[in-house]
Amino acid sequence: MLQVGTRTAYPLITEQLVRGDVQGSAPKAVKAKQPAVGRPKGSPNKNREAVELSPFQTQLQGSIRSALSLIGLDLNLVYFVYDGALGHNAGLQAVRQTGLHLICKLRYDSKLYFPCLGEYSGKGKPRKYGDKLTLETLTKDHLRTESVEKGIRTQIYQAAVWHKNFPDRLNVVIIVKTNLKTGKSAKVLLFSDDLMLASETLIGYFSLRFQIEFNFRDAKQYWGLEDFMNVKETQVNNAANFSLFMVTFSQLLSAKMEGVNRGSMLDLKTLFRARKYTRRIINSLGLNAQEFLNDGRLSHAAEIGRIHAGTA
Repeated sequence: MLQVGTRTAYPLITEQLVRGDVQGSAPKAVKAKQPAVGRPKGSPNKNREAVELSPFQTQLQGSIRSALSLIGLDLNLVYFVYDGALGHNAGLQAVRQTGLHLICKLRYDSKLYFPCLGEYSGKGKPRKYGDKLTLETLTKDHLRTESVEKGIRTQIYQAAVWHKNFPDRLNVVIIVKTNLKTGKSAKVLLFSDDLMLASETLIGYFSLRFQIEFNFRDAKQYWGLEDFMNVKETQVNNAANFSLFMVTFSQLLSAKMEGVNRGSMLDLKTLFRARKYTRRIINSLGLNAQEFLNDGRLSHAAEIGRIHAGTA
């Protein structure tokens, strides 16, 4: 779960990707095959909302529902943020079936189309797709922000456009970075099925996804996620869940402790270790350690080794 106000991620549900169908169907960063041009003769219309989910998507959907059930009505969750592995219609439908909106990333070369604005001729089916979305067809009406920093111009566009593999229009944010010296450009396509989501908010929510990486970093570095030697499924599940539980617990603990930098696992462990050593040394002298630890000067001495300086 991602908390927007504090920009912090809290692990809620963890499940193993077991070897077999689920692991084999997990999304991989491979180049998508180019579809054949044209439509096979006699093929019927397909309901793009009725998709067949892969074992991986089914397991992911089950994890989302378990998390929602765990949270209950205490929090009103709206968005599910994921990387480009769900940047297709099946991924979108898997998330929408849980009642959430998806925020994700499309391939940079995805073929997107503006809605057709031409007048209906009165014959046949009205045209659905208009001009193809390119850097040349983007206008000032689509431009949201523009800035230049260190010779790099960043332009952010937003448009509600069609993708031929999706049943509904997508809210797409196009981030274009141009090297003013060489003239070369690169773009990133972020999207959501919530057409009312502002570009700044969409980018902010997607960038929060990186906070999850900090959870895994702390679990590996401080709470033994990469050190346990268990091989059985239940033991591995317990060890991994305990490591990630300690990440959540330590984040909540550091937020409540005065003078501790929020989210710094090293500071938190250093502080508790130093206070324990100090208490043992004082007790070995036959004194009451608690009375001495309540002294502010001794508390500051027990914080030696911290990364972030304590309060004076």
